[in-house]
Amino acid sequence: MSKESPKEFEIVREFEVDVPPEQVWDAVINASGAYLWPMDPPEPRVGGSGPFGSTVTAWDPPHRYTNRSENVGMPTQSANQLDYTIEPRDEGRRAWVRYVHSGIFTDDWNNQYDGASKHTNFYLHTLCEYLTHFAPRPVTFAQLNGPAVSATPRALAAVGHALVLSDDAAAGTKVAARGPGGRTLDAVLDYRNPYFIGLRTEDALIRFFGRGHWGAPLGISVHDFARDADAEANESAWQTWLNEVFSQA
Repeated sequence: MSKESPKEFEIVREFEVDVPPEQVWDAVINASGAYLWPMDPPEPRVGGSGPFGSTVTAWDPPHRYTNRSENVGMPTQSANQLDYTIEPRDEGRRAWVRYVHSGIFTDDWNNQYDGASKHTNFYLHTLCEYLTHFAPRPVTFAQLNGPAVSATPRALAAVGHALVLSDDAAAGTKVAARGPGGRTLDAVLDYRNPYFIGLRTEDALIRFFGRGHWGAPLGISVHDFARDADAEANESAWQTWLNEVFSQA
């Protein structure tokens, strides 16, 4: 199969959230681990360095931030740009956000775009969950992946079964999920579709990524806001749980 020609992409999302623009700005700049993964804050100026070797191309706190990378270092992508526009609503009590992710995919365009688009929805939902329920509490982040056998579209259904989620449990439902060691997690099922599951407990956002739809193993991220949170303990416990889910596969 021949390699595809490079092609630009653009993913645009707009949403409102019940916090002031300054809180959204602080989350985007300083608390990425609370909804995405931990990254060093960008240099606060146009031309400064940003995450993953990017360059800050717009800087207007708390209204506009853009970074762009021309050498992404990925086999299917050659350019990447993230742009945030944040505006006040209701005399500054709420915020309107426009997020644009753009760049160039060099191969496997449809699959890459589909994955990026669906992940964007989940990440931005998690950002809103953090802002609404946990900000500005500090976060302890853990991330892990399932075994190779979890790289299948059916993997997320297996995880839902292991969590003891009923098939008809929809987003917004209160659940008693079964976590590591058989521990019951009193949670809200805050996100659910064929690609992702999100649980919100009193102290954490636990996210399940059905990346088998795009040929990768299932992933879990734990955004823990408890004062005594332990990243290594969370990673170990959920890795053991995940390995057990797929041990019979």
